[in-house]
Amino acid sequence: MLDINRIRNNREEIADGLKIRNWKEEDLVIIDQLVALDDQRKGIQAVADKHLAERNTLSKSIGDLFKQGKADEAQALKEKVTQLKEAIDTASADAEEVRSQIRELIVRVPNIPHPTVPPGNSDEDNEIIQEWSGELPVLHEGAVPHWELAEKYNLIDFKLGAAIAGSGFVVFRGKGAKLERSLINFFLDEAANAGYEEIIPPLLVNEASAFATGQLPDKDGQMYYVERDDLYLIPTAEIPVTNVFRGALLREDELPAKLCGYTPCFRREAGSYGSHVKGLNRVHQFDKVEVVQVSHPDKSYDTLDEMVKHVEGILNKLGLPYRIMRLCGGDLGFTSALTYDFEVYSAAQKRWLEVSSVSNFETYQARRMKLRYKDADGKNHLAHTLNGSALALARIVAALLENYQTADGIRIPEALQSYTGFEMIK
Repeated sequence: MLDINRIRNNREEIADGLKIRNWKEEDLVIIDQLVALDDQRKGIQAVADKHLAERNTLSKSIGDLFKQGKADEAQALKEKVTQLKEAIDTASADAEEVRSQIRELIVRVPNIPHPTVPPGNSDEDNEIIQEWSGELPVLHEGAVPHWELAEKYNLIDFKLGAAIAGSGFVVFRGKGAKLERSLINFFLDEAANAGYEEIIPPLLVNEASAFATGQLPDKDGQMYYVERDDLYLIPTAEIPVTNVFRGALLREDELPAKLCGYTPCFRREAGSYGSHVKGLNRVHQFDKVEVVQVSHPDKSYDTLDEMVKHVEGILNKLGLPYRIMRLCGGDLGFTSALTYDFEVYSAAQKRWLEVSSVSNFETYQARRMKLRYKDADGKNHLAHTLNGSALALARIVAALLENYQTADGIRIPEALQSYTGFEMIK
């Protein structure tokens, strides 16, 4: 969430940032509405403060008058104090109503993009900042996409998943389940080696938690909602893991704070058809290991680079061709100031699949969740929050199955063999 004073004092900067996100000129009226409402709030507060000062002065005078035996004059002032109290209560209620209107509007304003975010409308306009330097896999004659491999080797049952839950749900079985579990353990071990503390968070969160990280109200339609309990299934571990720090006041020497967590994730995706969403390319439930850092504002972009290198290192160990994209304004997440996406090459489909997003939210989430740190001088400041997928498994499994298939079976990357206990799927 943005600071109202930043909006007030930097209108052109805010407007230019929102234009990078493809806001139209008529959409920018919200900036002026927010400033006007804040002016109204300040005016009401000034009146309330004036009444409060007058009430305090009169209250002191009442005591003096009673001491002097001037009861009638004291009583008259008491009536005046009562009137002032009513006026103060009215002003306070009016100010709270305006604050409520400000909150309702300001949560509709996304984060302001970092200066390096390129303009653009969709993922087609994302900027490739690192291309794969090696050769892309060349498969044997007769190679097939992962959904056919999954059926051939009895690794993943798409029909059974649909029968049990519905379209977009799958059942991993046999060596497919072992491969999935091995990847989770591998990713968690990589995070632990990088200094992240592992936690196992809840898979359901309340509205306050989803609001704190910005999924609500922005992504309400993409989240599964349990109406009876007023809870949401998490679309990403970012929500519960980041909310570990909600309301926290950290010491400066505790930064960066680093957490990781594995969770299943649940997303209601809009219905679409075609090979680009077939098999594991888009599912409603998938496993993911998430890494989260709370950083000092002066160091958060160094932290972002570090997190990008972490994801890059994992993909190198898996031997998967990848490229790194800087998201354009039109594809940038609502709460993010800067996001890098990783895409891996799916050899049988001959296309790139997104497997990770690594983002810096600056103070946007921290303001919502009141996450601060105390500096050496004892002053409190908002921290910066960052998170990244390290990694999302469904498409990683798809790429591994396709890229490592041979005429004799599917090879297992060397980095995973100690986890799976087998070198080939035959």
